Amino acid sequence: VSAHTSAGKTVVALYAIAMSLRNGQRVIYTSPIKALSNQKYREFKEEFSDVGLMTGDVTIDPNASCLVMTTEIWRSMQYKGSEVTREVAWIIFDEVHYMRDRERGVVWEESIVMSPKNARFVFLSATVPNAKEFADWVAKVHQQPCHIVYTDYRPTPLQHYIFPSGSEGLYLVVDEKGKFREDSFQKALNALVPAADGDRKKENAKWQKGLVLGKAAEESDIFKMVKMIIQRQYDPVILFSFSKRECEFLAMQMAKMDLNGDIEKDNIEKIFWCAMDMLSDDDKKLPQASFKHAALAETWNRSASLWITPNSKGSD
Repeated sequence: VSAHTSAGKTVVALYAIAMSLRNGQRVIYTSPIKALSNQKYREFKEEFSDVGLMTGDVTIDPNASCLVMTTEIWRSMQYKGSEVTREVAWIIFDEVHYMRDRERGVVWEESIVMSPKNARFVFLSATVPNAKEFADWVAKVHQQPCHIVYTDYRPTPLQHYIFPSGSEGLYLVVDEKGKFREDSFQKALNALVPAADGDRKKENAKWQKGLVLGKAAEESDIFKMVKMIIQRQYDPVILFSFSKRECEFLAMQMAKMDLNGDIEKDNIEKIFWCAMDMLSDDDKKLPQASFKHAALAETWNRSASLWITPNSKGSD
C-alpha cells in the first residue's frame, strides 16, 4: 500500500492483525524507529489484548501473538533462527520506503529476503515511483503475487512556508495545490537579513554557549517562528532537532510560551509528579529526571500545541 501520510494505511495493518489473531496465527509488525514502535504498540494494545513489544531497549510480552518491533530486531531474530520466525504467518513492514535509504536500506532488503517463504506480507509505504518494481521483486523472491494499492491523493494538503533568518514573517512559497509562488519566494529572499562573517561566528558562538549552559537569554529565530505559528493558529507544531541536547535547549526556550490552560496545567503537574514518584531515589537524581520540570510540563505535554523531538534520519 503506497499512499501519503494520513491516508489510512494503518487500517490495512489493523485488518491483517485482526485476521491473524482470529485465526490463531502469529503476526509481526515492524517499523523503522523505536519511537514509532512504541506508539504502534500503545495503539494496537488498545485494539487487541495479545500484543508485545521488542525494540532492543524495551521488551514487553515477547510471547504475544502480535509482536511490534523495529526492523533491525526482526532481522536479528532471523539471523539467530528465533522460534518466532518459524511461527509467524503475517509480517507487516511499515515505512518500507526506508529500503531506498543508502545506509539502512539493506536492513529491509535482508529482512524481506530472509522472511519465511510461507509467510504473507503487508508493505506500507509513502508514495514511491517504483512501487511496481518493488512488488515484482517481492513476488520473485517469495514466489507469491504481490498486489499494489497506490494513490497520489493527499488527504491533508501541504503548504510550504519560508521563515527568512533574522526576519519577522512567514512566506507561503508552495500552496496546497503544489503551485510554486515565485512572488512570495522573492519577498522571502528580500527579507533575509545579510550577516557579515563576524556576525555569523558570533551568532554561532551564542547558540553553542546556550546549548552548553542550557540558557536562552535571547529569542532565537526558531522561537520567533514557533511563536508566530501559534499566534496565527497554525498549530499544533512538531519541532525536529538533530540532537538531544538541542531538544533540551529548545524546550527551555519554548517553556516561556503559555501553551496550556489552567486546568491542563494542573493535570500536567499531577501526571508529571506521579511519574516522578514512581522512580527510585537513584533514578530521580539522573539529569533527565532533574531537568527543569516546568519546561517538561509545558513542552512535552501531548495536549499542548508544540512537540519537540529528535529528528531521525530518513523519516517520512
